[in-house]
Amino acid sequence: MAGRALLLGGLLLPGVLLSEAARILTVSLVGGSHHLLMDQVSQILQDHHHNVIMLHQKGNSLITDFTEKETSYQVIPWFPPEDFNKRLKEYVDYFIEEALNGRHTFGKFLDFMKLLGLQCSHFLRRKDIMDILKNENFDLVIIENFDYCSFLVAEKLGKPFVSILSSSFGTIDFGLPSPLSYVPVFHSLLTDHMDFWGRVKNFLMFFNFSRKQWQIQSSYDNTIKEHFPEGSRPVLSNLLKKAELWFVNSDFAFDFARPLLPNTVYVGGLMARPVKPVPQEFENFIAKFGDSGFVLVALGSMVSTVQTQELLREMNGAFANLSQGVIWKCNPSYWPKEIKLAANVKIVSWLPQNDLLAHPHIRLFVTHGGMNSIMEAIQHGVPMVGIPLFGDQPENLNHVEAKKFGVSIQLQQINAETLGLKMKQVIEDKRYKSAAVAASIIRSSHPLTPTQKLVGWIDHILQTGGAAHLKPYALQQPWHEQYLLDVILFLLVVTLGTLWLCGKLLGMVAKWLCGARKQKKA
Repeated sequence: MAGRALLLGGLLLPGVLLSEAARILTVSLVGGSHHLLMDQVSQILQDHHHNVIMLHQKGNSLITDFTEKETSYQVIPWFPPEDFNKRLKEYVDYFIEEALNGRHTFGKFLDFMKLLGLQCSHFLRRKDIMDILKNENFDLVIIENFDYCSFLVAEKLGKPFVSILSSSFGTIDFGLPSPLSYVPVFHSLLTDHMDFWGRVKNFLMFFNFSRKQWQIQSSYDNTIKEHFPEGSRPVLSNLLKKAELWFVNSDFAFDFARPLLPNTVYVGGLMARPVKPVPQEFENFIAKFGDSGFVLVALGSMVSTVQTQELLREMNGAFANLSQGVIWKCNPSYWPKEIKLAANVKIVSWLPQNDLLAHPHIRLFVTHGGMNSIMEAIQHGVPMVGIPLFGDQPENLNHVEAKKFGVSIQLQQINAETLGLKMKQVIEDKRYKSAAVAASIIRSSHPLTPTQKLVGWIDHILQTGGAAHLKPYALQQPWHEQYLLDVILFLLVVTLGTLWLCGKLLGMVAKWLCGARKQKKA
């Protein structure tokens, strides 16, 4: 017994594998950075001796230049119907173009989520794949939160599941305490330092956020009705709270401090890879600019094919006025012949982003504000100029500005002069670099690495049969109990009843006294 207790006590030691190999299903139904994160999680757990199988939707990756690579874990592929893939791709292209032109609305995002709900129905009808998954008898399912279909797959399999929040906090409500006095509502673009009017705005936006959450989750109502029998149909808002653990792809260096539950674990930096030497072609270019250094520009793969000629012209003009070299991820095959590329700019269809961010001569990172890119910049202490496009990017860059390791500029405001001034501001004002380095120290000085936390906590819940001991009863309580509305109503009724009764008694006493006085006078 003593030996077993000693072994269990070692759970907190980094790098110690405690549980036996488990059968784990990871679910990747969305492409792009979402899939890259799930691939990393699957690879890490496979490398730590678990048996991992990924359910991977193929055929409509959100990254246009995404290429498959060999994996050490097993993959079960699923291809949606061809006509659906075509429809989804057309919608995504339209969605990006609208965002680039400043016409991104919640209605368009809701249409996209309805398409994902329809896609979920296509998948759940695939009895052959669902039977394979059921026969595997997994010990645990790991899902990513963006597509709610993953929650329905885990529920259909009847297995415990862990969810990964691919963005920072606030995009969805999974039961965390969120005091509105200092926890900003998603898309409010507020910080944790709110004045009176900020708190008013935050309070009002909470109701709008709740309504939008309900609308998004309602996109899956028809799927739930089709694939779950009446009487046992799950409610998505409850499924979010059913997760054994929530891994959050963020970090204290980036997020505002807020209350967390014991089953909520930061793993920001999970995508971090060992730094490798920069390829010689990049080194040769960087060497031309000596101590002036270089600027790295990468606005995400989804945007690379739809940048307008006018936008490219203005950005190229801004870069031409810098004394630094500029390495720009911008596919040369899409570069307009009418625009002469600035002499200090190198455009490439691919670049080793992590290695370039670690280069000693980097001075600035121009980014779209995706979470993985921001985590890499924080890891290497590189200040940023952000150009948010859609999704969580405006909120992410609002955090960057609040933490003072960068600034942002709206896409519609970009011209050569404005963008140039923003970049020179961050490069020349050393306070941005200092704040970025301070964030890097916070990020790197945790006692456990993101990988150690991921593996350690997965092992912990496998050993203990779930995370019931980490989840407060509040996650099962109805909202009126959580906020003590029933208690407040009861005390209000008792108080008002007591006051009414006292009033009646005083009235009776007053009448009696008046009656007694009249008898004396008579």
